[in-house]
Amino acid sequence: MKKLAGEKAAEYISDGMVLGLGTGSTVKYVLQKIGELVRQGLDIKGIPTSMQTKKIANEYNIPLTTLEDNPEIDLTIDGADEVDSRLNLIKGGGGALTREKIIAYHSKKVIIVIDESKIVKALGIDIPLPVEVVKFGWGSTKKALEEFGCTVELRKIMGEPYITDNSNYILDCEFDRINDPEGLEQEINNIPGVVENGLFIGLVDEVIVGSKQGIMTLGKEVVS
Repeated sequence: MKKLAGEKAAEYISDGMVLGLGTGSTVKYVLQKIGELVRQGLDIKGIPTSMQTKKIANEYNIPLTTLEDNPEIDLTIDGADEVDSRLNLIKGGGGALTREKIIAYHSKKVIIVIDESKIVKALGIDIPLPVEVVKFGWGSTKKALEEFGCTVELRKIMGEPYITDNSNYILDCEFDRINDPEGLEQEINNIPGVVENGLFIGLVDEVIVGSKQGIMTLGKEVVS
């Protein structure tokens, strides 16, 4: 299902584009397809949202650039951990949320590729909300986040704190559900020490869903 969605998203790419290259398991299929198209003569430049994506793009010989050299991105293709009916997202399971949000913000069009398990009635029901925070005072930042009524845990890998590509920590905030994602995004980002959070509000143009029945496309125009 992920492969179907990823390959469908690649159909939106055309010659001369600057592409934002997302992070995650579904995006790997997109990168694989882009690499195939580049070998066939496609002329594009990609801006990776993580070191992991940069490594994969290099393996497929996808030409890369930077946001500094190309401040306007034609199209970004990325994944998501949860998508609601208004095309708002939770991202950051892979730890790249800050760079992903920067790239999405500066993109003319953002397409999200997922499998059907990522569609939810409300954000925050199935997975925690990732929040990237600076290391200094992270314990105090954690306490501030707990004031929102969530359970907060420092993300760890092999017993050690997970470190983002920006050399920060991630705090995973578990809610029963997020009733006001727009308001919560702003309130969390107002806490000193917070770099960015995984709520992506109003940034997405289309969502391509791989399902057992085939491909389904969700657009802003069909969302109530």
